[in-house]
Amino acid sequence: MAILVQKFGGSSVADVDKLRHVARIAADTKESGKQVVVVVSAMGKTTDGLVAMASELCPNPQDKTTAREYDALLATGEQVTTALLALTLNAMGYPAIGLSGGQAGIITEALHNRARILEINTDAITNHLNNGNIVVVTGFQGCDANGNVTTLGRGGSDTSAVALANALNAERCDIYTDVDGVYSTDPRIVPHAVRLNKVAYIEMLELARVGAKVLHPRSVETARQADMPLTVRSTFTPEDPGTMITGIDALELDRSITGIACDKHQAQLAIEAVPDKPGVAATVFGTMATANISVDMIIQSMNRQVDNVATNDIAFTVSGNDVHAAKDTLSELCKAIDAQAVHADTDVAKVSIVGAGMIDRPGIAATMFEALADADINIKMIATSEIKISCLVPQTQADKAVQALHAAFFPEAELGSKMTSDNVLVNEKLGY
Repeated sequence: MAILVQKFGGSSVADVDKLRHVARIAADTKESGKQVVVVVSAMGKTTDGLVAMASELCPNPQDKTTAREYDALLATGEQVTTALLALTLNAMGYPAIGLSGGQAGIITEALHNRARILEINTDAITNHLNNGNIVVVTGFQGCDANGNVTTLGRGGSDTSAVALANALNAERCDIYTDVDGVYSTDPRIVPHAVRLNKVAYIEMLELARVGAKVLHPRSVETARQADMPLTVRSTFTPEDPGTMITGIDALELDRSITGIACDKHQAQLAIEAVPDKPGVAATVFGTMATANISVDMIIQSMNRQVDNVATNDIAFTVSGNDVHAAKDTLSELCKAIDAQAVHADTDVAKVSIVGAGMIDRPGIAATMFEALADADINIKMIATSEIKISCLVPQTQADKAVQALHAAFFPEAELGSKMTSDNVLVNEKLGY
């Protein structure tokens, strides 16, 4: 019997009525002849509340001396949802059993707050499925080899679901959320954005990395490595097929661009007058890595003379969360490498176009830059890959940039006509 893994996020299980609705979806799937594994997040803002209480009682609960207890605390949110959903299903007449990540066989690194899954022993889940149960599993968590509860960090519940689907050789993994699929861009910025029927793993991975919030990159990468079909569906319109995330071989690349994403939580850092000699760039970015700060867009200026010394300016972007730590780290580094100064600009946003169809298709960059120029938007930085072009623009112009790019690459939507491609259809229900 085929297995389906269904994951429901916090907004989908936020109260008892929504829990009943989720139970109905799982029960209907069971009635259709499938074995069902449900992975759940904590209800609504439960995790935020637990974090707030921990922070009030302990100045730094994520410190290595208290990280074990912090993980044990955060894991309770998913455990509550799991128990309540299993109770609901049993009350409806559908045998169900709830399992914690450890009980479900999810073994992780001995690392708290951001552990990675090492292996999954599916024996317990398989036995419960074969006994006719719907199995409800806590997302976001597992246990290490010593039995300590660990959490997986951001995107943990999605990652749990995809990893379980792979380990169980499931037919697919359905990610249920409060939107009805993946869109060409955020419909809150462009109301006539189009919903995508299919997106390639590599496209979804890039979209997630550059600002799309529907799926976390870790879950997409896990699905890609396992070649596990993944769908994004609406909890509130479960009859809608949503968007399928799949291998590129399953797509007809009739469009150059699949989607446009925007990340307004970025910062630009620039190191002025860096000595132009071998090893300096390695020192700069090695220092960032040691400080656990991820760097994205990078640009180095042309050589210029400062006090008869050849120098370059090096600029790059980091997450807005890291700007203060990055600036402090670089200020100290400047003294060591004889650079002149560090500047930070938080009034920036990154807008990106993504699409596997742009490979070996000329004119995409020109269209992007012309669209931004016609909208009178200045570009601060540019970064490219085979399937992505990102531009750093003023934050106040981010929405305007997304709208201009959508008009350039999705003219059919701008005219309100129905897409004819198998790859997209016009959004008739925003879902946001």
